[in-house]
Amino acid sequence: MRIGIDISQIVYQTGVSRYTSELVRHLLKIDQQNQYFLYAGSLRQRSIIQAFAAQLPRKTKLVLTLLSPKLADFAWNRFNLLPPPETDVFHASNWALPRTKAKLVTTIHDLTFLKYPETHTKYSVAAHTRHLKLAKKYADQIIAVSESTKKDLIDYGIQAEKITVIYEAADSIFKPVDPRDVKAKYGLTKPYFLSVGTREPRKNLQRLIEAFSKLPTRSDLEVTLVIVGPVGWGESLKIPSNVRFLGFVPDEDLVGLYSGAKAFVYPTLYEGFGLPVLEALSCGCPVITSNVSSLPEVGGEAAIYVNPQSVAEITQAMAAVRKLNLSGKSLAQAKKFSWEKTAKATLKVYQEVVQC
Repeated sequence: MRIGIDISQIVYQTGVSRYTSELVRHLLKIDQQNQYFLYAGSLRQRSIIQAFAAQLPRKTKLVLTLLSPKLADFAWNRFNLLPPPETDVFHASNWALPRTKAKLVTTIHDLTFLKYPETHTKYSVAAHTRHLKLAKKYADQIIAVSESTKKDLIDYGIQAEKITVIYEAADSIFKPVDPRDVKAKYGLTKPYFLSVGTREPRKNLQRLIEAFSKLPTRSDLEVTLVIVGPVGWGESLKIPSNVRFLGFVPDEDLVGLYSGAKAFVYPTLYEGFGLPVLEALSCGCPVITSNVSSLPEVGGEAAIYVNPQSVAEITQAMAAVRKLNLSGKSLAQAKKFSWEKTAKATLKVYQEVVQC
């Protein structure tokens, strides 16, 4: 079987980038029989794509289109003029489906562009909406990263039998470590709660900060709220002095931050999967997260769930979590997810669509 995969997204520092790179690596580890063709849509950061292909577990054929980023964007996102895959099945890791006789598989991570269009540009909403319509019409199988995303797709009108749920996983770097060096690097001398995510309304940071500010202020309970992630957009936040924004943090440091936190607090309004929850669990960190969308699927019985609209519930959970020992549950829940499982389930989808 000849398998084509669009890897264009690996040049970005996003969840889709991580999904694509880890999926390809683990497919090539578990599958020694089939041929793999990796497609990228432009000359954009060509060196990154070539370096990625060079360090893969075994040889693949890398297919790059000789287009500038603007032309590639125009061809891919407006007219679906991807290079015609010389494959039996083509996996669009981020929606864009080529015109081809190959069987088509695509992964849909979430429908934020429909549920929270204000978190996207008008162009992004239009492009994603168009791709979703094409996926509904032409994809032989759609991979949803959670049951929650599957439900959203069914609500959109896609048939349930056309959707396969395959969970993501955390990178193997996320495991319990000694946090002292990282805490010293970032000047974290007090106990702290941790949150990770782009600063935008969907992440619900204003309610998190309000909830944190309502915690008891006794000196023996003095704590800091540490927020990691790039600045996004939206209303300005009212930030108390005991809240620290660290901006972007590399994974090597993030592991230590998870490992040293009193709890990871993630009261987001909507997630297709919620990878930071799984990263925190993998580091043995107690998790407080929302009782909506995909979060209960990821957190299982290891997390404390709150109504993300309720500041009082978030405060109560933060006060209660310090008295609980959830590390064992966190690690047990994290072990239910692995990229090897993801790759095996994805390969099964390829095999099934080709046989149809």
